[in-house]
Amino acid sequence: MQKKRLNKADIAAIAQEPMHIDTVQTEIAIMEVFKAIGGALAEGKEVSISGFGIFYPYAAKERKARNPQTGELVIVPAKSVPKFKPAKALKEQLMA
Repeated sequence: MQKKRLNKADIAAIAQEPMHIDTVQTEIAIMEVFKAIGGALAEGKEVSISGFGIFYPYAAKERKARNPQTGELVIVPAKSVPKFKPAKALKEQLMA
């Protein structure tokens, strides 16, 4: 199976066809959806998209790591990172 990465323009081109609107308008709509998801995650909210999955903020704890160039021990501070849990329907689609 050949791997291909879709970018925003590719997604807009796919989405605009059935909606009969131009690609620029579709890209704007897609960016607004991404902004809404990012904004909700920044506020600590989960974002559930039925049949696709759930995006949620995850509190990663502070941890020790090593600088690969120097081998020096560094402390990586605690932070909030986005996580994704795919819906059953999406998992089944990938298995097909």
